[in-house]
Amino acid sequence: FEKMFEAPMFWRAFRNTLIISFQNLLIGFPIPILFALLVNEIRNSAFKKTVQTISYLPHFISWVVCATLMFDLMSTDGGAINEFLMWIGVVKEPIGFFTEGKYFWGITLCTDIWKELGWNAIIFISAITSISQDMYEAADIDGATRAQKMWHITIKSIKPTIILMFIFQVGGILNANFDQIMMLTKQMGNSMLKEYADVLDTFIYRLGVSQGRFSFAAAAGLFKSIVNFALLLGTNYVAGKFGEAQLF
Repeated sequence: FEKMFEAPMFWRAFRNTLIISFQNLLIGFPIPILFALLVNEIRNSAFKKTVQTISYLPHFISWVVCATLMFDLMSTDGGAINEFLMWIGVVKEPIGFFTEGKYFWGITLCTDIWKELGWNAIIFISAITSISQDMYEAADIDGATRAQKMWHITIKSIKPTIILMFIFQVGGILNANFDQIMMLTKQMGNSMLKEYADVLDTFIYRLGVSQGRFSFAAAAGLFKSIVNFALLLGTNYVAGKFGEAQLF
């Protein structure tokens, strides 16, 4: 443990893990909720099912395929994203998304949202379908707008589900997406991204498996598990104090 806390690479991995996880928590967590609310507002059932199906599909694409798509789309040599940005005049030259580390955190956020949006929204859509239609009918009689019904009925009815999912999310705050990062960095072969891409999971993998330093990697893994467990208990306690839903 002393060697681990004295290692500069550990604190770099810890910083990257926190940044990637917090951006997923602050930005990536509310978006599936908003998506579920918007899907619920679709009145045409056929169109609604089509939207849901399309949103689910990226979840079943492996990160190997997803990373390959991103490399092609963001390529400096004819990549669709760079071509579009130059066409609308945002940039004059192609951006090296995978040659400059400052873009990596944004890439991880955008690809994770695109891939898991529909899948993460399933539980919220299911919670919305269990809401009694009588409340919506009563709101219609009182003259409530769709926005008012969404805020005062839909969101308040699914708030316990939102809180429970938030507790789970906070409890895994140090679990950055290992597959995603390994594939986007070409299994860490892209040294230009390591400063921003090396997280605790890749740090443990590199030291424990690649270098055979099993005790060092075990210490880092135990540290990560203890912090996650403490955050889970803390978030659950705070939710209970405010009279909201708890895991236990």
